[in-house]
Amino acid sequence: MKKLFLSFIILSFSNILWAQQPVPQKPRIIISTDIGGTDPDDNQSMTHFLMYSDLFQTEGLISSPSYGDGTKKHIIDMVDLYEKDLPKLQQHASGFPSAAYLRSISKQGRHGAAPYKGYASATEGSNWIISCAKKKSAQTLWILVWGGLEDVAQALHDAPEIQKNIKIYWIGGPNKKWSANSYAYIAANFPDLFFIEANTSYYGFFANNKTPDSLNNNLYSKLSIREAGFLGKDFNQYYKGQIKMGDTPSLLYMMDGNPDNPLKESWGGSFVPFKQSPRVIFTRNTNLQDTVAVCSVIEYHFKGPEINIHPDSACFTMTVSAKIGVQKWAGYYLGKGEYVIRYCPKQAESFNYSIASDIPNFPTHQGQMVVSNHWPGKPNTSDYRLGKNWYTDKPDIDLYNEQWQGAKTVQKWRNIALLDWTKRWEWLR
Repeated sequence: MKKLFLSFIILSFSNILWAQQPVPQKPRIIISTDIGGTDPDDNQSMTHFLMYSDLFQTEGLISSPSYGDGTKKHIIDMVDLYEKDLPKLQQHASGFPSAAYLRSISKQGRHGAAPYKGYASATEGSNWIISCAKKKSAQTLWILVWGGLEDVAQALHDAPEIQKNIKIYWIGGPNKKWSANSYAYIAANFPDLFFIEANTSYYGFFANNKTPDSLNNNLYSKLSIREAGFLGKDFNQYYKGQIKMGDTPSLLYMMDGNPDNPLKESWGGSFVPFKQSPRVIFTRNTNLQDTVAVCSVIEYHFKGPEINIHPDSACFTMTVSAKIGVQKWAGYYLGKGEYVIRYCPKQAESFNYSIASDIPNFPTHQGQMVVSNHWPGKPNTSDYRLGKNWYTDKPDIDLYNEQWQGAKTVQKWRNIALLDWTKRWEWLR
């Protein structure tokens, strides 16, 4: 107990030394989330957002599940809990939005990944992005993407002029796997967009090293949340209360200092510009002599039978066997006997794959690939050429946390951010 108390005092003193830096203006934000899908960490991050919603001009909460069964109702369910805790939150700070307002800006986006071209048809969510981006305002609209990019890509396709009015902070990594086609569309067609691609930095928020018991991932809920309020009781439903919250760094980034400067130190990470996003094209089966950078867009193009289906239709499957197990990915027919699939590996490893279809005379394929642990890696002639406002995880070796590039730019602020959150949990007692 003495050790725990001492750690708390040390961290509290550190909080004074490295206090949160004021944000120049209360930022305008839209959150695009795959809450309710396969990973309940979005519920945890939504809890965090709701408890800090006084700090934002929130203009939209969009359900954008590129994979899984998430819907707008999962957002509304969290808002319902927030409504019950709102009177206590309002006793300590002004500016919290009403639950009725948050429900009114909750919108349904696309279910499922976009086809190869990267977009499909307008959704309530994509139309809402356009509407908010076109509002007259002296401030840029930030879109914090916690899942797939489908609704962002659709909005940009339908109203490309909005690119000058929006900025993106995207939690990429595994989300890039599910959203490869939409990412490719945006990178290829909107190189001048302001875009922070956090593929691995956010892993620093999972780190337990140099963490006292009260802020440990496995113990924070038990020792710091302690089922405070309706949101606190709900928190234990996700990972049995163990902290994951992989999307929270996007919020922390908007809470600390000037979000327009990704090079700065920030609770939500620090980033570097990059000019080329790796895209590697293969027209053959690959083997263990073939290496790509982690989070690259890999494309397999091959010939097959000419069939009478609409171009850009999903018609074959690539089965990938890797460390995380076996996953299946849809591939597409482009017409005239041309087939293609995109895949984005989320971690350094070697993997096996096979490609098959029920189409008569379809050529089966199989191969292997090695993924290196340094993003974005060496340039390729087929890379997406980016403008001056694309940023990503810092490549410095000393900023890796285990295998995760740039993670220490988030990890170094994690304890302070959690201590700050602990204070807000006390508001709900």
